[in-house]
Amino acid sequence: MLTFLKEIFVWWNRQTLGTRLNTLFFGKFVGKDSYGNKYYKDKNDKRWVIYNGEVEATKIPQEWFSWIHHMKNKIENNNELKKYSWQKNHLSNQTGTEKAYFPNRNKNVSKKKYKTWKN
Repeated sequence: MLTFLKEIFVWWNRQTLGTRLNTLFFGKFVGKDSYGNKYYKDKNDKRWVIYNGEVEATKIPQEWFSWIHHMKNKIENNNELKKYSWQKNHLSNQTGTEKAYFPNRNKNVSKKKYKTWKN
């Protein structure tokens, strides 16, 4: 019951009631990625994603990014994408987490690299 109420009133949590009904009546399931996100399209070729968990656009991996943005109509399979040893796996946006990039994390940030003209 609580998830149903969240679906009606809280649009930033996951899919809304309108998205669920649109997916139910007009959506054709296209596929699912390794993160559990589900991809749909309708007869007019409008494409959308139902995220698994929190809604975050950076959770779309490379093979589905090109499909959802109409760059290619073909969905890349993991077998077709050749990964090199130096390539990293896809990560979602790490801003606001402990894994976020912060260049001066271990350095003395208060130390200035210049002198002001006022003394």
